[in-house]
Amino acid sequence: MHELKRITFDPNVMGGKPCLRGLRVTVGTIVGLVGSGHTTPEILAAYPYLEAEDVSEALKYAAWRAEEIEAPLVRS
Repeated sequence: MHELKRITFDPNVMGGKPCLRGLRVTVGTIVGLVGSGHTTPEILAAYPYLEAEDVSEALKYAAWRAEEIEAPLVRS
């Protein structure tokens, strides 16, 4: 997967949740809006400081996380 440059993590911003460009807008917020049927133009109207690429990258990040597999560590 290519590097996602718009997804940021900062423990001082939204409790360290993945956000867009250090803003107080989480990936989860954007994915939730898309899942609720909102279009990118509607999201950008509601959050005018976002860009279309922010929405796209939030969806890419969420898809990558959904496919990520966490394997338990085996102690010997």
